[in-house]
Amino acid sequence: MLTSLIKSIMGRPRRTFIASLIFNLAIALIVIGGFVSFVYAAEPGTEDAAQAADTGLKYLGAGLAVAGSTIGAGVALYGATSAGSAALVERPELSVWVLILAGLGEGVAIYGLIIAILILGG
Repeated sequence: MLTSLIKSIMGRPRRTFIASLIFNLAIALIVIGGFVSFVYAAEPGTEDAAQAADTGLKYLGAGLAVAGSTIGAGVALYGATSAGSAALVERPELSVWVLILAGLGEGVAIYGLIIAILILGG
């Protein structure tokens, strides 16, 4: 999905691409800023404020780990399935190798989930 989005954007003029890139980065910064403001929303001066900040940052880190790994897995699976289907048309005996490569791509998402569990458990 991400690569098809990039391909559709790259087909546009350069000026439109840069404008949409700046817009998307601004939206991302606003969203991340909103998350960080919720993390530090506890009343200052209390001992719970530091603990709330730590807990909120744990959740933010775990979410970023899962989000990044699933995006990476999606890109890997896109490449493995498109190249794998082309290879299977020419040589059907490569089906085992295509499944192995797709499984390696899915492993990236599992590793991100494990990291998120370790972040939340610590």
